[in-house]
Amino acid sequence: MIKIENVSFKYKESGMILNNLNFQINEGEILAIVGKNGSGKSTIGKLISGILKLKNGKILIDNIEISKNKNAKELNSKVGIVFQNPENQIIFSNINDEIAFSLQNLSKEEIEKRIKTSLQKVDMLEAIQKDLYTLSLGQKQRVMIAEVLAKNPKYIILDEPTTMIDSTGKEKIYEIIKNLKSQGYTIICITNLADEILLADRTLILENGQIVAEIHKNELAEKINILKKYEIKIPTILEIIEKLKEKGINIELQDYNVEQLVNSLNKVCNLE
Repeated sequence: MIKIENVSFKYKESGMILNNLNFQINEGEILAIVGKNGSGKSTIGKLISGILKLKNGKILIDNIEISKNKNAKELNSKVGIVFQNPENQIIFSNINDEIAFSLQNLSKEEIEKRIKTSLQKVDMLEAIQKDLYTLSLGQKQRVMIAEVLAKNPKYIILDEPTTMIDSTGKEKIYEIIKNLKSQGYTIICITNLADEILLADRTLILENGQIVAEIHKNELAEKINILKKYEIKIPTILEIIEKLKEKGINIELQDYNVEQLVNSLNKVCNLE
């Protein structure tokens, strides 16, 4: 579990970005953090991952305080972060070399094992010897996710991971996120994309550096007005459910996918 306790943060060139923030991230869940640009979403990810130094408040990862320097090595092994532009993260041209670079303290056998295992998890093993710069943005991002997975983290932060990727690439990464959750990873998805909200067990809405709303997945359809209030883009499938309710057709979905929507409509209309 990750606990954020009374966390405030400001950059030198700006005012307060996070203002006395309090929330927790439960083990094994996908948590979406959404909000308008400048709301502090990415700052949260950088603080949890240790990229930014915490000055006010506490962040505890499995009851280990992140601000204690003596815990830095242990915490680094627990948390991995992937940013929105994979090209800004690439150091080497070769995939094998790229992932191996972050595993230098391990034996050759262990490095090879971790590289293969992590690439399998993102369906990129067949590209292990390819030049990274020949891949699509979506494929590059999958390699960046593999690089984080190779370090065996417990918590994975995805900071707008599909913003620059086409629809096919997005769907592949969404599939990977769901698979990682099923394998026990805890995922924090910092996003502005509506479809990524649908992946989450919980969604936190951030405004002016504070959590202004928390929505559980099974509440999304009934709390569309909260998303609208804070100018969060509504997933298309939720818009459809809202229109159906206006017509007197009430549908409850668990996974918010098109197939489930069609099946539910068939049942309501007695087409099965």
